[in-house]
Amino acid sequence: MEQETWQRVPTWLDLYDWRKRVASLYAARDAALRAGEAPERVWARWRAGRDELFAHHPQSPLSDAARRTFTALPYYPYDPAWRIPAQIEPISDAADTFDGCAPAGMRFRRAARLRLVLHTSPLELTVYWIDVYGGGLFLPFWDASVSDATYEGGRYLIDTVKGSDLFRPSGDPLNVLVDFNYRKPVKPLRL
Repeated sequence: MEQETWQRVPTWLDLYDWRKRVASLYAARDAALRAGEAPERVWARWRAGRDELFAHHPQSPLSDAARRTFTALPYYPYDPAWRIPAQIEPISDAADTFDGCAPAGMRFRRAARLRLVLHTSPLELTVYWIDVYGGGLFLPFWDASVSDATYEGGRYLIDTVKGSDLFRPSGDPLNVLVDFNYRKPVKPLRL
């Protein structure tokens, strides 16, 4: 009897492949949006690619048992109101740091402020620099769903280490588009 793909022990090369595939999903998303494709269609294709990875890739975070019944990650239907223009403002004095929860201890440094208006509420989110070799930007947030719909440490919208990036529709480095549809939990967000 042939062994199922996910029942073998994953390797570091599998992890490398997972990261390249995730980065490819984000690159394809950005290219499609720049080409003017409908954001909801782009999101649906991104979700399908992500579901495929979760279902079949050796580095899937799902257990063997969970993969056998997995059909798709839970998201709300696409809502254009959660696709929000924002201004990014670099922070020049970024002495603030905090250590992440990874066993090796990853340090994060404040890098920028992201200012946006969600519905009618002005918000400010902090973008962090992942202060390790290679680095990258990280945009975590915490909302009312964190403890029961995701994990207690919060969630993230941008992690350039994984290929997720700030989308700049005009090419202007300070004007970005934040699309919470890519990280909406199975419950409504309350930022």
